Order: sequence, then C-alpha cells, then structure tokens
Amino acid sequence: MDAKDSNKDFTFSIEGRDYTISEKNDTSKNNTIKNSKKQTLHVPSLTIGAIISGICIAIVIFGIGELSVSSMPLVEKQLAEEQVEPVQITMDTFFKNGSPILGNPNADITVIEFGDYQCHFCNVHFQNTEHKIFDEYVMTGKVNVIFKDYTIVGQDSVGAAHAAHCASEQGKFWEYHDVLFTNWSGENNGWASNENILKFADEIGLNMDAFVECNVDKRYEQKIAASNGDAQKLGISGTPAFYIISSNSQQVQTLSGAQPYEVFERVFNSMLEN
Repeated sequence: MDAKDSNKDFTFSIEGRDYTISEKNDTSKNNTIKNSKKQTLHVPSLTIGAIISGICIAIVIFGIGELSVSSMPLVEKQLAEEQVEPVQITMDTFFKNGSPILGNPNADITVIEFGDYQCHFCNVHFQNTEHKIFDEYVMTGKVNVIFKDYTIVGQDSVGAAHAAHCASEQGKFWEYHDVLFTNWSGENNGWASNENILKFADEIGLNMDAFVECNVDKRYEQKIAASNGDAQKLGISGTPAFYIISSNSQQVQTLSGAQPYEVFERVFNSMLEN
C-alpha cells in the first residue's frame, strides 16, 4: 500500500509540543533539529533520530482537548518481556509486514494495530471495542485497519500469526483473525495449538491442503519477525498498541492498551473534522 505522499508531513503532539516528520528532500537541512515550539526533523527517508525515538517510547492517550495525567483512563495492556531501544522509523515501519487492509483503501484514517493473538488485553479489545469501530467507521468507509504481529506471549502466538497469514492467501485473513480471538481462552494453555490451528481453518472453509502446505513451509516466519522488529523500533512495550494516521491533517496519534470505544471515537471524530 502506498500510504502517504512523499511530500507530506506527519505531526506528533506530545504534552502540548508538536513534532513534525518532514519527508521533503531538502539536502541542506538533512538531519537537523530546530528547537522551537514545533520541532521539525528533515530526513529524506523519514529516518528519525533520538528525539522521535523518545516520542515513540512514550505512551500517549489522545482525546479532545488537553488531557491531564489524572484524567487519563485506566489503560490495560499486555507487557512485552523485553524492551528494545528504537533505532529507525520510516513509513514502512507502519505499513509493511502487516495484514491486508480492511476497509476502504482511500479512507481518511488508517489504524495500525500491533497485537498478539494470545494477548489477554488484545482479546479484550476485540470483544469490547473492535466490532463497534468496524461497524461505525470501517464499514462506512471512514477508517481502514491493518493488523501487525507483535508475538510477545509465547510460541503459540507465532503459530497463530503464521496461520492467519496463510489464511490470507485464500482471501480470509480477517475471518481467521476473528476466529482466533473468538476461540481465545487464555495464554499459553494450548488453545492455539497446531491441532486447533487446523480446526479453525476448517471452520471457515479454507482449502486444507493449501493451508497445511503454507504452514509446513513456514513461509511467513520472516514477515512475522519483521513485524516484531517494527514494533521494537517504535518502542512498543506492550499489546495492543495503536497508531492512528490521518491523511487529512497528516497527524499520527497513539493509543495503548484496551481502551474503551469512546476514546477511539473522540480521536476519529477530531481527525475527520480537520
């Protein structure tokens, strides 16, 4: 997916200060940072240095107007066992190594979710929030969604992620994504075993020979590893983690954990108004 025009900027707003990632090819200003109320980083390939790395480590909850720490809702998330210092962020960090797009490819807003199929709080998001987002914003053409793997819970997480990509070969990634979370029953307790991975595939009518061959070949191992690497570059410390990107305002806003639907609604409506 060619997600953004190379001449457009992306702006992060952190604690009242704006940071803009500029993709313009200005060789005289490469790798320079202007210290002002709005900080702009000029790098041709969207390579981001230590300041934006620090920004991505921060967990920021965006809503309408200013939010104080005391007013922020309780955030629940699955913690990663290790945190890896971010190195470099490009637009590929957001848009490559993920699922097929769900929704209108030309929607005004794209949501990138980093998740783990065994993650408790990812399942909370699926059960309590995701369906309403899909009904109100995705199916109406306002928002599209990409799911990216961050397999932090256990080996069955990798197996489930790989199976979803194999289902994608038959045009059923999102159906398999749904059947995995629908059958969620805990972490590292066997519900996402190889036997059940096959059972779920049969439930949604996949060609089993092709599905088995895909999994035996392990053809998506590198893609999953690359998606994990993208999450680590962004400094994500747990799942689910969301990056909400507006094609209108060129802003990227982050949400972390199993947030209620109303939090997403405020961010979406604010972006659609701008």
